[in-house]
Amino acid sequence: MRGEHFLAWRRGEGAVRLLGRDGHSMLLEYAGDRLLSQDLAEQGDNATTAIAAEVMARLFSPSKHPFPPDLQPLRERFASLFSKARTDREDGRNSLYVEAAATAERLLADPHDVRPLHGDLHHDNIMHGPRGWLAIDPKGVLGDPGFDAANMFYNPLDRDDLCLDPQRIAHMAEIFARTLGQAPNAILDHAIAYGCLSASWHHEDANEAEENRELAIATAIRSVRLSL
Repeated sequence: MRGEHFLAWRRGEGAVRLLGRDGHSMLLEYAGDRLLSQDLAEQGDNATTAIAAEVMARLFSPSKHPFPPDLQPLRERFASLFSKARTDREDGRNSLYVEAAATAERLLADPHDVRPLHGDLHHDNIMHGPRGWLAIDPKGVLGDPGFDAANMFYNPLDRDDLCLDPQRIAHMAEIFARTLGQAPNAILDHAIAYGCLSASWHHEDANEAEENRELAIATAIRSVRLSL
């Protein structure tokens, strides 16, 4: 229901409109039938990155309404990463999980801003319809907006050639940094922390293939981050 509360708070700005609700059922506006991932083949990755940045800018535009009270704190969302890093430390492994958990702790301790977040923004959660490009399927999180840029680096899921490309990683960091008013290295830190969080979820599900994919992309992002 946190996603519902995020949509109600956003009131259609950058996201699909919540038209009504009845218990756990929601009536949403028609968001269209074209995913951002479908535009990638026709318009190219830079164009879809620019569209995602525009949607982010609208999602984070000022609102006169108070934040919803029950969004998930970002620290709580990182619980699986912190748990995996703790296990690795206890086993004497200085893994990427351990490093990413330290990065997440640093970001949480000194957020650029704290506001309602979509929580799962990526190419298949952005759709084009009568009102243009809109975000769908929010999770309803509260924290630093850099977190909402992070998942874009790992998508589309079937384009590892893009996700592992250092030039693409650096370009995304520049675009999203400009959109969110943060430094590119901060955006990359969020991306590393998010990727290892996602990998920790796959680890809990014993999905080794997806865990290794996320870790490989996080490692590529880390290399770009170290080069800055």
